[in-house]
Amino acid sequence: MSKLELTQVPVAKTGMLIRRPIAEVFAAFIDPDVTTRFWFTKSSGRLAAGKSVTWEWEMYGASTNVTVTAIEPNRRIVIEWDGYSGRTKVEWKFAVHGDDATFVSITESGWAGTGDELAMYACESTQGFTWMLAGLKALLEHNVRLNLVADRFPKGPQAPYPDE
Repeated sequence: MSKLELTQVPVAKTGMLIRRPIAEVFAAFIDPDVTTRFWFTKSSGRLAAGKSVTWEWEMYGASTNVTVTAIEPNRRIVIEWDGYSGRTKVEWKFAVHGDDATFVSITESGWAGTGDELAMYACESTQGFTWMLAGLKALLEHNVRLNLVADRFPKGPQAPYPDE
């Protein structure tokens, strides 16, 4: 094996085209009545700049404390939450794409740890946000709840994959 080293701190990045107007897509992340249909199962409230809320994934017995650091309607949401190794920053960006479509991009950054841990955190976060965006796409475009986040780890997030 050749020499392995990190030259940059890994950042999780993903994105998805959602064929719905930007205001509807943006609202899906602000309003927990919508977000609980494709991502987490419970929230202590709507997102608002400067506000703190708690999100829960009841199927996993997990929760996180979220602090909203910025909201620019129909453009951007920035939060800090309890990441894998402490507080991290998550940013959603929303861009109009054509007549009635929105491109959503998500990044997460700010983990601490070894190079191996940082690479793992970035990979796992990218996977999770990708599943979440796919669930949002199915919900908003076809009114179908795919339960992708719940079904990602049928035996819980710490259990090995079924084929291991």
